[in-house]
Formats: sequence, structure tokens, C-alpha cells
Amino acid sequence: MTGRPVYLVDGARTPFLKARGKPGPFTPVDLAVQCGRPLLARHPLPETAIDLMILGCVNVIADEMNPARVAALRLGLPTQTVAFTMQINCGSGMQSIDTAYRYIRDGSHDMILAGGTEALSHSPLVLRDEAVEWYAGLAQAKGAVDMAKHMKDLRPGFLKPVIGLERGLTDPITELNMGQTAEVLAHRFGISREDADAYAVESHHRLARAQTEGWLAGEVEPAFDSDGGVHDSDDGVRPDSDMDALAKLKPVFEKPYGKVTAGNASQITDGASWTLLASEAAVEEHGLTPLARIADSDWAALDPSIMGLGPVLSATPIAKRNGLGGADIDLWEINEAFAAQVLSCLAAWDDESFCRDVLGLDAAFGQIDRDRLNVDGGAISLGHPVGTSGNRIVLHLANAMKRQGARRGIATECIGGGQGGAMLLEAA
Repeated sequence: MTGRPVYLVDGARTPFLKARGKPGPFTPVDLAVQCGRPLLARHPLPETAIDLMILGCVNVIADEMNPARVAALRLGLPTQTVAFTMQINCGSGMQSIDTAYRYIRDGSHDMILAGGTEALSHSPLVLRDEAVEWYAGLAQAKGAVDMAKHMKDLRPGFLKPVIGLERGLTDPITELNMGQTAEVLAHRFGISREDADAYAVESHHRLARAQTEGWLAGEVEPAFDSDGGVHDSDDGVRPDSDMDALAKLKPVFEKPYGKVTAGNASQITDGASWTLLASEAAVEEHGLTPLARIADSDWAALDPSIMGLGPVLSATPIAKRNGLGGADIDLWEINEAFAAQVLSCLAAWDDESFCRDVLGLDAAFGQIDRDRLNVDGGAISLGHPVGTSGNRIVLHLANAMKRQGARRGIATECIGGGQGGAMLLEAA
């Protein structure tokens, strides 16, 4: 791509904390501040060095409208620092990086803090439409008699709200929830329940190994709650996960023969992630050492019922533009929305007719070596805070590339609503 070089200098994230049936200890802005402070502390930059802050967030809570601006002020950035929030469902955290990348590449900015945050445990409770109508009528009642007449229409169901997240994870066009779209792909590409479970087991084992080996040190910063509790690691990982345990779980979305279970799907989680992007001039001025260079990015859209193929449609154009085949990519990060969805993407890339008819390739893109894919686990084992995940996979890809001495890597995700995003990193 033309324009100035753009570097991913550094980044940090919170541990991803599994939702456990009640609001967690942190709001979206709390999470962004928890990992933003240590990141800024290890880069003692001049007050005006950061030109802009961009933060992905999907489930914005009422007390934190434009969480980017609230986080910027709580982090101590100057009041004149512009901050805005991105929302493109699962791609929000990557979109923040991509927007920053394009601003810096095109010369309007030199250093941007780009992140993602989500507290899915704080997803609001929503009243049914008929209940809202009843409460509206009650509010408009004139006098005690009118109010008493209105009360006779009260129904027990009006007092039972719906979890907003349930509605948010259902596509309003196809009326399929995200798990059902994974079932569509599993059927199309012949992904078995055993395949999906085996992938999930591998994800947990890889994350457990990364934690044990200390490979996440520096990337994951501990979070401290208001009660003095310390959260220092992703808490959804199950190191002892095995096929026997997963085989006992029943399908969630398509009973009784579906492939998607709670064990081979991403976890509902709270977490935040930041990345610091800079131009070559800013890197030199402030004596920074980049993790990687952002080389290219792409976004794609497709039928919402097969939204899980978003990585295939967004990453392939990057490879074509840069003259790269599957073997030229040293590491891949594909967000693990569902095991069946990731496996369907791999199958699609290895399907000659699909690659020819849908991707416009002359032959199959080819197999992706599983030893180069999500090497330290993914959303199945650590969770999928929707507005954060796209940011996390880019940050972790950069760190994994540095650790392994890799030359190129692609981070990509599917996006609810039928979209996909991808980003190519190269060694700095």
C-alpha cells in the first residue's frame, strides 16, 4: 500500500473475565483504564504526543456514552485530545486499529491509541415491547382512578426482562442467532461434532501452555477491582479439557444433532485491549521500538447467514494484493467465534470450487497449517468480548510474531451481520 509506514509500537490488555450470571467488577471504561494506565506508564511520552484515541465498544452502557472520551479523560490525556468510539460488532477493536492506521499512513496523525473494550456481563436487561407500551400508558395515566384502571392490564410477563445480549446476538435480517450461522457452515463444509470438540480442546491446551510458559507476560496486565481483588489471568481456560468431557454437552442451537455446544463456542466475557500506533517520524522522535509494521488491511461483506466466512473473504484479497499464498503467512490469528466456524474457513480455503467461484482464484488457496493458527489459543478458551476481540488478535499476533521471529502474519475475524475484517502485519 502507498503512504507512510505505520508501526504497532506496543499494546496491553486486561485478563478476559468470564461472565458468571451477574455484572462483573468492571464497566467497559473501567476495563479500558485498567490496561491503558500500565501501557502509558511504560512509555513516558510528552503530554501532547498522542494525537487521537479510538475505542471499539458494542454494548455501551448508559453511564458511559462515548466510552472513548470517558476513558481518555480518566487516563489523564489532555482535554483537547479527541476521542471517539467505533462500532462494527465483532470487528470494532480491529476497526479502531484500521482507522488509526489509515490516518497515520495518510499523514494527518503521528501517534494514535487504538483499542477495544466490552463488558458483556453488563449487557442491559430489556423489556418486551408490550411491557414498554404498558409502562408508557401507566406514566400517562391522569389521576389515581385512571392509574387503577390501567393496572388491570398488568401481566406477569411484563416484569420479566430479556437479556439484551440474547437479542444482540440474533441477526435481525435472517433471524438466525450467531450459533445457528455456525451450524449452517458446519453443514455446508461437513464439520463433525468431533472435529469441533477436538479444536476446542486444542484451544484450551494452547492457552494453558502460554500462561504456564509466561508468553502472555507484558501483553496481559492485572486488573484491580474496587474490593481489592486482583485479576491477573484469563479465567475461562480449562487446562484439563478433554474430548470425553465435551462429548457430554448437548447442542445449544440445533437440537439434537447440532455441532455447536457451550464447550466448542466462544465464551461470554469482559475485557479490554489497547494498541499504540505510530508513524516512522514518531518512532524516531520518541525512541520507540515497534513490535510490527501494519502492511495492509481489508473488509468484506457477505450473506449474514454465513457470516462466519468473513475471514476468508477479507483475508484473501490481502494475500492477492501482496502476492502471497497460504505458505507465505507465518502465523494466523482467526477469532474463534465457534470451532465449527474456524474449521469451515479452513475448509473453504482448501476447496478448489469455492476458491474459484467465490474468491476468484485459479486454484484452492490451500491448507493452513494448524501449527501456525492461533498458536496460543483463542476465544474458545479465553473468551470473546465483542468490541475487544479484533484488537486483541492483532496485538497478540504482533507479540507472537516477535517471539517466534516470524516475518508475516494475518489477523482476521468474522463479524455478526455478515462481514469480515483482516489485517496483515510484517516484522518491524
